[in-house]
Amino acid sequence: MRDDSRIYNTFDAHRLLHWAELEGKQPALKHALFEAYFTEGKNPGDHQVLADAAAAAGLDPVAARAVLESGAYAKDVREAEKFWQGQGISAVPAVIINHKYMISGGQPPELFERALRSIAAES
Repeated sequence: MRDDSRIYNTFDAHRLLHWAELEGKQPALKHALFEAYFTEGKNPGDHQVLADAAAAAGLDPVAARAVLESGAYAKDVREAEKFWQGQGISAVPAVIINHKYMISGGQPPELFERALRSIAAES
């Protein structure tokens, strides 16, 4: 059972997601990581968990381990992190719509509906 008070370092997961995007498998890896964390209660910072998620997403787990052990894509992830922090994101979840609008924090569906309707009316 997962200890919900635990905070995990997901930097390596983000590096792996960057690599998965280059491989055309980022959505599949995101789903596998969500499954591992939210359903199975696994640590998303653990390299074995990450390699297993990569395999579940159709990626080569040996190549995934090589990415994790090399420190590859750290600069890219840090640059993206800096960019999004510059856009006002300091916590998750944060939903960005059209690279212009942000909905921050866990919000009820009605808020998303109102925001999307308002954005659509502007177009």
